[in-house]
Amino acid sequence: MATGTLGQADLAATTNTTVYTVPVSKIGTVSINICNRSATNPVMVRLAVAASGTPANAEWVEYDAIIAPNSVLERTGIVMSASKNVVAYSSAANVSVNVYGYEA
Repeated sequence: MATGTLGQADLAATTNTTVYTVPVSKIGTVSINICNRSATNPVMVRLAVAASGTPANAEWVEYDAIIAPNSVLERTGIVMSASKNVVAYSSAANVSVNVYGYEA
């Protein structure tokens, strides 16, 4: 059973990035932290819990949410079934994503 940091990514601009995938035969309970490291520019971010690295419309949890400079967006208590993916997207670089939690 994995616990703690389950996935991390430094997002490239305008690219869907799979940050974490729940292993087969496991369930993941996660918190997701998206950090805008820019001191001057806001960013638009998207977050999905998806069956693949290309989320369907219904799989987005956040869509074009604005994160102010040096700020964070956090979602907690997300329960994911086996093989589901945390997928993140940002309108610009300088954005970090961390997935914390546990698998059972």
